[in-house]
Amino acid sequence: MNYDLVVIGSGPSGQKGAIAAAKLGKRVAIIERRSSRIGGVCLHTGTIPSKTMREAILHLSGFRHRDVYGEQFRRKRHITMADLKRKIAQVNQHEMEIIEAQFDRNGIDIFSGEARFLDPHSIEVIQEASRTVLSTDRVLVACGTRPDRPSYIPCDGHNIFDSDQLLDLEAIPRSMAVIGGGVIGMEYAIMFATLGVRVTVIDGRERLLSFCDKEIIDMLLFHARSLEMVFRLGEDVVGIESNRPGRVVIELKSGKRLVTESALMAVGRRGDVDGLNLPADGLHPDARGRLKADANFQTEVPHIYAVGDVVGMPALASVAMVQGRRAVAHAFKRPMPELGTIPYGLFTIPEIGMVGESEEALTAKQVPYEVGCAQFREIARGQIVGEQMGMLKLMFHRETRKLLGAHCIGESATEIIHIAQAVMAFNGTIDYFRDAVFNYPTITECYKVAAFDGLNKLCVDDPLEVETPEVHDYRVLEQIDQLVRQTEKCAATV
Repeated sequence: MNYDLVVIGSGPSGQKGAIAAAKLGKRVAIIERRSSRIGGVCLHTGTIPSKTMREAILHLSGFRHRDVYGEQFRRKRHITMADLKRKIAQVNQHEMEIIEAQFDRNGIDIFSGEARFLDPHSIEVIQEASRTVLSTDRVLVACGTRPDRPSYIPCDGHNIFDSDQLLDLEAIPRSMAVIGGGVIGMEYAIMFATLGVRVTVIDGRERLLSFCDKEIIDMLLFHARSLEMVFRLGEDVVGIESNRPGRVVIELKSGKRLVTESALMAVGRRGDVDGLNLPADGLHPDARGRLKADANFQTEVPHIYAVGDVVGMPALASVAMVQGRRAVAHAFKRPMPELGTIPYGLFTIPEIGMVGESEEALTAKQVPYEVGCAQFREIARGQIVGEQMGMLKLMFHRETRKLLGAHCIGESATEIIHIAQAVMAFNGTIDYFRDAVFNYPTITECYKVAAFDGLNKLCVDDPLEVETPEVHDYRVLEQIDQLVRQTEKCAATV
């Protein structure tokens, strides 16, 4: 069978690359290990399941209503893994149907089986009862990654497990050690702490999530500790064993010993390339199984492109989709605009959104900047929804006022950060937020308050240039809150 393009992997980068090629009139095939896994790691064990689990936890635990209606309004029923898996299965099935419909609508052939290079232009698809050889002019490697499992850690899938195996747990443990405080580790750690699990995070670094704004991460850790999470930073694991069900013993290099019911391994991921027989096509992955590609995602073999997590950072599904399209555009000599500023989202609790430069980066580059901040609790909408912790930070150039970066923590942070992204894409200034009209009451009003806060710090002489931020009168809201609490107290005594 001859194709213009063969795509290995049906995750976000493979999907978008295959569809882009099909829309150019090319004959396209996509290879996925199992027909039941269309959508790749993103859909089945990574992004979609973890974010769906987070949403289910927030809903079932009543977390979002904790500061609005009081503790007694939280749902008290026992939350089980079955409850969480039910929502994951629903979303998974729906998304998989959409992807399959897109492939069918664009005439993309799907092959289920293990992909293996025979030579640079021939790929064998190994199935249970047969083998099929595909010939192709170009290849897009989008095989993704898998959790890294150090040899000294005995992952049994029950007491000690990685992020893929976590989804197969039968019950929520009472205590958990999370080894690795990166994005995946912190997202799952705070999810389970929200469910009441006693969580300890172990990481060899002194500072977690160092690519984020330090003040934002300090707020995240403050919230995490309010959930009774414990952090063992600057600590290396030298031994771990599980000598009976429900008991894991972890030895640290410092001599400390931690006994817990379960352990989640979140020490990074590696390229899932072991079965591809890469020497046959001339590719050479690094020690972590990642492939080297240039700005156009072209590998050392000109007709082979690599996209998605297998090429390393930033390892975001949102970016992987664009990478797939860009690789195909280059492969078939079609123009495509440069990739703009990339937004990041961390689906911790509370979530974090960011785009552009951080304070630390601007300081290191000696850029003259100013910061405008807005606390969610200062915004009427923040009081209405009970969001007491959130914050938005805007960094802008002191002289040109050009927006340089935005960092947000709190409810919908990953959503509202796109407003800053759009302004930065058009080289906008902080003045845009001062002059724009935002719906009221909304969390996005934070942009206006943060802009006024930052511009006030410039000490502009013209009084019309900078206005005083609006200060909301919360006395009415406080009176309403008191009435609600009195009503709850009366109801409890009836």
